[in-house]
Amino acid sequence: MISSLQADAFAESPAASPRLTVRKAVMHDIAPILQLINGYAARGIMLARTEFEMSEAIRDFTVVTLDGQLLGCGALHFYSPTTAEIRSLAVHEHAKTKGVGRKLIEALVAEAEQYELDAVFAFTYVVDFFNRVGFHVVERGTLPLKAWKDCVRCPKFQACDEIAVLRILRPAHWAQSEPQPWGPLMTSPTDELIQIPTPRKL
Repeated sequence: MISSLQADAFAESPAASPRLTVRKAVMHDIAPILQLINGYAARGIMLARTEFEMSEAIRDFTVVTLDGQLLGCGALHFYSPTTAEIRSLAVHEHAKTKGVGRKLIEALVAEAEQYELDAVFAFTYVVDFFNRVGFHVVERGTLPLKAWKDCVRCPKFQACDEIAVLRILRPAHWAQSEPQPWGPLMTSPTDELIQIPTPRKL
């Protein structure tokens, strides 16, 4: 469960604040990002993160702030030269109607376009929100397996019920790469579980 907030976390109000700032995360954002993500992790909604993990991944993150206070975060995690996953999407409870979720997605998609990616995807429970920002539901088997080092820590590892969504950024390039856009990361649509490596018997 990387980006699995409830739908009301992405509700929007016509009176959303114009003072929102969207920017790439920097090192001093690690503490508030951890507080936000791990607060949801304590409720079983997201995966917990450590300071070490955040230090390694901080360049993936974009944040939204209001008067210097962090309201939300999200990351663009590259999987191949053509695709990336939007993950670790989190919005503070008190910022549910400020349009933070939409601003994060817009910024992450814009970043993906700067890198000339063909598509971005996510695994989520808030399908309606992703539909509103240009994503569509796809079979999970058509997307690359998420890194098992993350999934193996998830309490739903053996029964994942997240829904895969995809936004194609460069249709012409994407069409040329089908039907196997993921190369060796491709998995069968019939696969229900993510297989992880097992130690070889000596």
